[in-house]
Amino acid sequence: MNGYDITIGLEVHAQLLTESKIFCGCRARTVQEPNTNTCPVCMGMPGTLPVLNRKAVDYGIRLGLATGCRIAKKSIFARKNYFYPDLPKGYQITQHLTPLCAGGTLDIETASGAKSIRIMRIHMEEDAGKTIHGDREPYSYVDYNRSGVPLLEIVSMPDITSSEEAAVYLRETRKILMFLEICDGNMEEGSFRCDANISVKPAGSREYGIRTEIKNMNSFKNVQKALDFEVRRHIGILRSGGSIVQETRLWDAAAGATMSMRSKEESHDYRYFPEPDLVPVEVGEDWIEKIREDLPELPAHLRRRFQSQFGLPAYDAGVLTGSKALARYFEECVKLLDAPKEISNWIMTEVLHVINEQGIDISSFPISPERLTEMIGLVRQGVISVHIAKEVFSEMTSTGKSASEIVHEKNITQISDEEQIRGLAKTIVEANPDEAAKYRAGKTGLLGFFVGKLMSATEGKANPKLAGRIVKETLEQ
Repeated sequence: MNGYDITIGLEVHAQLLTESKIFCGCRARTVQEPNTNTCPVCMGMPGTLPVLNRKAVDYGIRLGLATGCRIAKKSIFARKNYFYPDLPKGYQITQHLTPLCAGGTLDIETASGAKSIRIMRIHMEEDAGKTIHGDREPYSYVDYNRSGVPLLEIVSMPDITSSEEAAVYLRETRKILMFLEICDGNMEEGSFRCDANISVKPAGSREYGIRTEIKNMNSFKNVQKALDFEVRRHIGILRSGGSIVQETRLWDAAAGATMSMRSKEESHDYRYFPEPDLVPVEVGEDWIEKIREDLPELPAHLRRRFQSQFGLPAYDAGVLTGSKALARYFEECVKLLDAPKEISNWIMTEVLHVINEQGIDISSFPISPERLTEMIGLVRQGVISVHIAKEVFSEMTSTGKSASEIVHEKNITQISDEEQIRGLAKTIVEANPDEAAKYRAGKTGLLGFFVGKLMSATEGKANPKLAGRIVKETLEQ
């Protein structure tokens, strides 16, 4: 970029969908009042001992296998010592020198083609509490309900070279986590969040530039904006002869800028040492293989299969695999009706429009695969036009009735009788002699004018293709 190379590494924190926290029996997912979902263990009271949640380890292995990581036969928890009000123990239990997973890759599709991003490590740790800053008063509050919720931290190698690549990597990571059903991927609520490390150096230089860390980015769009801002800031400093300071910065979405938060710590600043209250985690081959056998089809493989098996364009395949449930809905439809592209079109337009407008998931969508394919079948059979089908679809979502019921009740069967349409076409052409003369003189674009008149006369019931052909024949007589 303008004579500079950009280097980005991402640290993704994913809250796990376990029933309980990682080291105690408190609920992991809660909407309770602040500071009511705590116990002596997650609050770090003297004399309490943590007990590791096996399901959190299962989920970590699950993600490691999905990204091609090596699963450590023995991993060790450590104490990461630092002071912050949302950390009740004064340290965080995490993994340091011996993470659960290491050495994987995650493949992404960029504008310039496929690219593999190496994964340095995936390790388990506990979440901290949540600090809430008052907007109108000079006070901050701490909610410890989140303390001890199990996290996986996914650390990439510095292989990402643009904000666009970073956003694609994050979207793919989120999809994998959701397909594995180990994280809900909610960025706004903080169950999927990201810190970014970025540095800039003169193009071709062998040495990395001084890096800064960016926090507080709660959407893919904000990640891109924050990274782009930092690139411009770094380049501006370097061009003016200044030096980059290694620090942690916060993204302020309202200001569209990053703000200095604190100097960036090094690993030794945290005074890591092995957690004395937890034994090493030992993972046998039988444990790993049992989880491997249960892995679902992952997004990248599903996209490729949708393209090869159903002949769908890459764009369609990408949209339909946006979630595991949406992909399943599409496949259920195709089992019932062999019309993958038509089904894809309806899902990508009408179905997703309703889902996004109502803020629901496909699992709550009121039209089942059986009823959607029945409606598409009526279009294919010529019983109703696409125009009428859209009206039928709208009524299906609001009433729960089937397409056949609606078509019968409203008597909106498509008109495909050639003689009936030919008679109407002749009447319309005779009623508009000036436009007919212009058409015959070469203004062929007026064909749409006549077809529109015919469709209006039939209240949209005429078969559009048949109407177009017969109107054209009538005009050219």
